[in-house]
Amino acid sequence: MKKLVLETTAPFQGLPELVAYDEGLFAKEGLQIEWADREAGVAKKIETNVTNAERREPFREPRQVAGTGQGRHVQRLRMGQLLPRSGNRPRQPAARPSRHRRLRGYHGAADSPVYTPQQLANRAVGVPFYFGTHYLALHLLEGFLPREMIKLCRAPNGSSYRFDAMMRGELEATPLTEPYITLAEKKGCRSVCSAFFHGTEVAERVDGETYAAFNRAVREAVRRINANKKAYLHYFIDYYAARDPEIAALKVEDLRESRLVVCDPTPIPLDEMQRTYDWLKSWRMLEETASPLALVNLVVQNHAHQAAE
Repeated sequence: MKKLVLETTAPFQGLPELVAYDEGLFAKEGLQIEWADREAGVAKKIETNVTNAERREPFREPRQVAGTGQGRHVQRLRMGQLLPRSGNRPRQPAARPSRHRRLRGYHGAADSPVYTPQQLANRAVGVPFYFGTHYLALHLLEGFLPREMIKLCRAPNGSSYRFDAMMRGELEATPLTEPYITLAEKKGCRSVCSAFFHGTEVAERVDGETYAAFNRAVREAVRRINANKKAYLHYFIDYYAARDPEIAALKVEDLRESRLVVCDPTPIPLDEMQRTYDWLKSWRMLEETASPLALVNLVVQNHAHQAAE
């Protein structure tokens, strides 16, 4: 068995990996999985005074190790929503939502002035800098606001922490993922915009054959999830239930199947890679990287995906 170390992952970004592990798909491909706690020792605090990501820390993504060495693995596809602060005080809903999901019918509190993305101009939006959530927030907001009116501040990774800070009034708005979208809606928050985030996989010192085996297991997990989404929605509740009683109170029926979207791993299209690289440069990130090809091993990538077909 080939040993792989994967960082613990939440369902909104790593459901196929969790299913592949639980249903023995990795083992079937000869892979022994060891999980490393990605949250161990990570401080969770709001820093509204930290408003500029430039040069404050090295460029990085949420790490999810996919190899015998310490590497990183970013979620393939995720959905996030940007929600403004509600004037309602936190309360226990009758049913508790799983991570965050968009509301079916939603409303804002009477004293919340934000109804549209345009109204977030110069308001504090909390994001975890250099995580996919950070990039998604920029993509969403710059469609409605000039860049100089987008005001981000540092907030922790993990929707639960940002949700709590928003409800305490420390943030005007923040991007959330399931099941905290659902919980936010239950508490009177309104969704102002949403999008899917298509990320990349990042791994260090992983050979093509091992990567191909990983991809085969994930592809089968994706097939199973798409064949019966309702059967896998419980992951969004189970992941948080032990530490969040409001999520534990949710029922699978509270969750919307349409928010569960997974797709097969594929090579990064070169045109998308270049556009993303240029966009990051325009936000003064990746300043020391001369080419997007410096970030991707095309030989390993292409071999792994061809072998996984």
